[in-house]
Amino acid sequence: MEITDSSPDSTKAINLSTRQLNPATVNHSATSFPVDDVQDLICFSHLRWNFVYQRPQHLLNRATRNYRVWFIEEPIWGDQLTLTRCHQTDRLTVLVPHLPHGTKPAEAIRLQRQLIDTFMANERINNFIAWYYTPMALLFSDHLTPRITVYDCMDELSAFWGAPPQLLEEEKRLMERANIVFTGGHSLYEAKCTRHPHVFAFPSSIDFSHFSVARQPQPDPADQRVIPQPRIGFSGVIDERFDYELLRELAQRRPQWQFMLLGPIVKINPAILPRTSNVHYLGMKSYKDLPAYFSNWDVAMLPFALNNSTRFISPTKTPEYLAAGLPVVSTPIRDVVRTYGNADFIQIADSASAFESAIETALTGGHPTDWTAIDEFLMENSWDHTWSEMNRLIVATMSLSVEQ
Repeated sequence: MEITDSSPDSTKAINLSTRQLNPATVNHSATSFPVDDVQDLICFSHLRWNFVYQRPQHLLNRATRNYRVWFIEEPIWGDQLTLTRCHQTDRLTVLVPHLPHGTKPAEAIRLQRQLIDTFMANERINNFIAWYYTPMALLFSDHLTPRITVYDCMDELSAFWGAPPQLLEEEKRLMERANIVFTGGHSLYEAKCTRHPHVFAFPSSIDFSHFSVARQPQPDPADQRVIPQPRIGFSGVIDERFDYELLRELAQRRPQWQFMLLGPIVKINPAILPRTSNVHYLGMKSYKDLPAYFSNWDVAMLPFALNNSTRFISPTKTPEYLAAGLPVVSTPIRDVVRTYGNADFIQIADSASAFESAIETALTGGHPTDWTAIDEFLMENSWDHTWSEMNRLIVATMSLSVEQ
């Protein structure tokens, strides 16, 4: 076994994050150190760091202002047992377990535990925050004694295709161990708030300065430069949440409209997707390049299907589209409706004909009309503010454990 190193080539009406912590009900860890001594945050994630840039990357990059961050991914199967490192910054390191091909499940758990223990011993980490995105990581980390445990529940993973059958049981264990639970939206908050005394909703936020540059003309990226307008765009993972039948009907209804899709196709057969001449799959793009694409679109869309996998989502792309100055049309995803649709920031459409009509309204400048209100909302819901509020709650929880 070795550890190797490599270099990297909400609406204001629902102010849930200000709930007070009750010292009598806080689940304390076994360790007790001064709050200022907590230097490390170890994150267990089901998502790859270099996959789509989303909630984990936004939050944990900001967490480096307060902690050394170690981002542990799910294992990769190879020829030897090792734990590779990739330094994203001097304060954030991605760790990837590599397990030998043919390793049986029980042995895989033991080996991951061994790799993590060796890593922590080598780094002399004994006072840390454990931050979970996947309850499945408890299988190899439940022996650790973090200062506090945070569960950032960004999705209802059990509703996704291919979810492990034991995920719900592991989430129950994680909820019992966690000191504090964050959720990626208000619907998720409502689903989890009765299961833990300290649940706080932190919906998708925005890096306004990054996306607002799209409001000024940007060079059109080469792979969409030859495509005519009007352009209606989507950016995100194309999976079981994506309503490909809606897209198919829209493309057939309006052959002159060009539908731009940025992002990877995962967990579904690409053959089921519409392949008409006005539907363009441009693949995954880097986060830094998204404003250039958005700047050369006319309308942005959120064509999500209404199914179990979308019941609790709070799409990060909603505020990003708005920050880019794009009118937005979405299917009636619950958190999108309550946060943006009810505020008249975007249009909500529940059928192909309604979606078509809404895009037409956006193309003719009929919606939205109050960009001042939109910008005020976006500025109040930055990722910087979200991390600051999360860390305030984390520090308060750690302080309570010292007082106890």
